[in-house]
Amino acid sequence: MTKFLAELLGTDHPLFVRTIADFERASGNAGVDTRLIADITESGHAIMRQLTIDPADTSGRELYQALNAAVASGQAEALLSDSHFVLLRFDDGPVSFCLHDVIENAHHELAYEQRVVGHGQRHLRMEIIRRYAEHDRTSGEMVHELAAQAGLKPPEDEGHLPLPTNHAVSTKDSAPSILAIGDIFTDAFIKLSEDVARVEEDEKGEKRLSLPFGSKPPYEQVDIVRAVGPSPNAAVAFARLGIRASLLAWLGDDQPGDEAVQYLKDEAIDTELVVQQAATPSNYYYVLRLGAERTILVKNEAYHYEWRAPATPPDWVYVSLISADSWQLHEDLLAYLTTHPEIKLAFQPGTFHFKWGAEKLAALYRRSHIVVMNREEAVDVTKKSYDSLRELTTALHDMGPAIVVITDGPNGSYASYDGRLVTIPNYPDPGPPVDRTGAGDAFASTIVAALAEGETMDTALTWAPINSMNVVQHLGAQAGLLTKEAIQEYLAAAPGEYAVKDLD
Repeated sequence: MTKFLAELLGTDHPLFVRTIADFERASGNAGVDTRLIADITESGHAIMRQLTIDPADTSGRELYQALNAAVASGQAEALLSDSHFVLLRFDDGPVSFCLHDVIENAHHELAYEQRVVGHGQRHLRMEIIRRYAEHDRTSGEMVHELAAQAGLKPPEDEGHLPLPTNHAVSTKDSAPSILAIGDIFTDAFIKLSEDVARVEEDEKGEKRLSLPFGSKPPYEQVDIVRAVGPSPNAAVAFARLGIRASLLAWLGDDQPGDEAVQYLKDEAIDTELVVQQAATPSNYYYVLRLGAERTILVKNEAYHYEWRAPATPPDWVYVSLISADSWQLHEDLLAYLTTHPEIKLAFQPGTFHFKWGAEKLAALYRRSHIVVMNREEAVDVTKKSYDSLRELTTALHDMGPAIVVITDGPNGSYASYDGRLVTIPNYPDPGPPVDRTGAGDAFASTIVAALAEGETMDTALTWAPINSMNVVQHLGAQAGLLTKEAIQEYLAAAPGEYAVKDLD
């Protein structure tokens, strides 16, 4: 992120990178720099689309010409009224969207190689200072002092004040955005009668669901739950927590697919990237319920998993369960993330990720900011001892992620970050669980949502078990997902022992 900002500002000051890192630490690693880069990119791309040019396939020279044309046509003032600190980088340097720069370039008919960007860079310097100085956890005096030492307050900036902005994506309170990627299903929950169904152990000690063979055993009820799966579950969790959520997933062009897309839209999820493949059925699972436990009958349809870039780069990408046919998609995603280093990647591995193995997925783990998995999965990935949490978390860190989270069923969960190894207990259940489907998805996605909103990791760890607890009190993976306000209410009523604790 700091390299991105340094290139926009044209600075090679030796203290710049360290100063931004100091600002981030002072803000509790709130991702202020990531949010700023996302705002710049989103605003610049939105203006490019209004200029009818493609953000993904336009050179700096072509953008420069389009901005000059906007001045000639009288459109520039309205188009660029809120873009004073917006610059986009190209191989041959940045192009400024600051109205002052654009008008100066056009009126003086400056060649592309002679373009001015200084006004935009001045406003960007001031915007960096403003965002960190106004952050709740930082000292404004400290920010201004360090900024001056790092060349962010040159003499020529004296006397200039930051311009106000009305642009939605540039406000401090603008909601972050997360793109979830993964498979999507419709679940038919069939509640079995305990009078006819039972669980038995075979000679290997494995549990088996038993029903009378060759007969017509009754079931108690069936419930249809649409648009589920770890990534859709995460998208719904994000949306309810106030995140701008979008989903890249694959469905058939049938009635279950149509119903799933409508459901997602009703949950305020952007479905622009959801693909309904022609002449293909949607994934349909049958969940056999016996008490709070379930056995799922699965059938995965064959889809063409092709990467589709979002119109506006998100702040985060969240990857979870997806078919074995999706390998090329993963490679294309990594290529996209390489060109967007400001995007943070959250990885909640699914069945086929574990089957592929850590070596094949090394690049994905290396690019991940956070990984979430259960203890058995961590052993499978790292080949380290089940009994040593420190070995497990260290091995996962060595693969790349800055944050490692390991869930452990009734024992709660563990996390490793900033040199700490901590634990959080499960939030007390208000009653017997109704259905455990989606509890892990709720946990993982809530942590990512909290981090995306600028909360500390400690806070994120207190939110996640609450959402997970409420999910198991409802049927299906999404009915119990909470809003931020509801989580805060549970948190206020938490018992004294419900807290993040450091492990030795």
